[in-house]
Amino acid sequence: MKKLTLIAVAALSLTACQNDSLADSSTPFEMKPASAEYITASSLPVTTVSGDITSNTTWSGVVELNGIVTVKNGATLTIQPGTFIKAKPNASNTATGVLVISKTGKINATGTESQPIIFTSYKLLDGDENTTAAPGDFGGVIILGDAPANTPDTKTIEGLTGSDFYYGGSNAAHNGGTLKYVRIEFAGFDLLAPNSGNEINGLTLGGVGNGTTVDHIQVSYGKDDSFEFFGGTVNASNLVSFAADDDNFDFDNGYTGTITNALALADTNSTHSLSGGVSDTNGIELDNNATGTATPLITNPVINNLTIIGSRTNVLYTSSTPSGSFYENGIHIRRNGKLTLNNAVVTGYPVGIKVEGTGSELTSASNLSSIQVHGFATSVTGTGTSGIPAASLLTGTTASSWGMSQPFFNEGPWNVSPRNGGNFQGAWTKYDFSIQE
Repeated sequence: MKKLTLIAVAALSLTACQNDSLADSSTPFEMKPASAEYITASSLPVTTVSGDITSNTTWSGVVELNGIVTVKNGATLTIQPGTFIKAKPNASNTATGVLVISKTGKINATGTESQPIIFTSYKLLDGDENTTAAPGDFGGVIILGDAPANTPDTKTIEGLTGSDFYYGGSNAAHNGGTLKYVRIEFAGFDLLAPNSGNEINGLTLGGVGNGTTVDHIQVSYGKDDSFEFFGGTVNASNLVSFAADDDNFDFDNGYTGTITNALALADTNSTHSLSGGVSDTNGIELDNNATGTATPLITNPVINNLTIIGSRTNVLYTSSTPSGSFYENGIHIRRNGKLTLNNAVVTGYPVGIKVEGTGSELTSASNLSSIQVHGFATSVTGTGTSGIPAASLLTGTTASSWGMSQPFFNEGPWNVSPRNGGNFQGAWTKYDFSIQE
């Protein structure tokens, strides 16, 4: 049987790390909490936190979030390297285990490569090697600010209600603090139903300004999007989205920051979002806003050094589920949205890049000669894509590796080199994605 090797990362001054196994990759979500990292942490005392944080606070060890925890009123939450944060299970239909940094709060979560800060499933910290983590076991992390968005500054962030959760304003330099060397695992929450439009993502950034640091963040096995940016000017670097249920990266409501070094990696065994019975899972989904209205501030991120990897072959649903592919588009630009793209590889989706609708475009500021795209059916379509060189566009039943060693997660020892710009196979990511007999 093939087994995936899990590389345990030192945390909480752990010295006894060992290689442990994930279950056979043909079955989803059978990561067992058998690593030294999780087992040791599960024996530590747990600090339970609930409600609002209104004065400077420091977390370390293992922290359990009971419901929605909001940092506000000028308080700074400091999270020490190697800290584990989990949710307290809640069976009712309310968001649980959600950390919110409001417009009036700040976070200082500065992990290290060997001791990342880990938001994860409570099932990995229960000391029982037989329990299995699942998407939605942790609610998510939300940072809000008063940087510009193309919505009113009384707009509430998706998934929550109340004035504490407003985002947007006029302060492009808003500083919400630092999020660095952080893993967010098995997160996400849908308030109503799948694709209700009222979800909590792994990491949500609403109106966050460019004074904020977001660097070396990995979101894995999320129930909705891995990363979603609602307006704001925050820049982010070294982002990994792994095995997202819905979109890996989602941009809305006037986001205009720059993303540098980003990887979206599919696992065909993960859950897959559907809309109208067909796939709604994209590497990137980008809208100006939900209605596609033109506004003075247009969603237009700049993304440098982007790698989007789907599956090697066009994986279809079985006869017992709706027909169609597991995945939709590598990049979907729509609803008056714009994207500026430099040095990008997209592979393993039915459509590589799709630009759709009035006002939507891959902008002329993009370095089109640095973009390489494969699509099973269509490589690129829509405004702004015609300038990509023909030699950089491929279609066919087998996805292109585009010079990478072996980028497809489900196909053997995984190696994204030479596109490993953010140390995507380093200790901070936990997984080395190798497969051993």
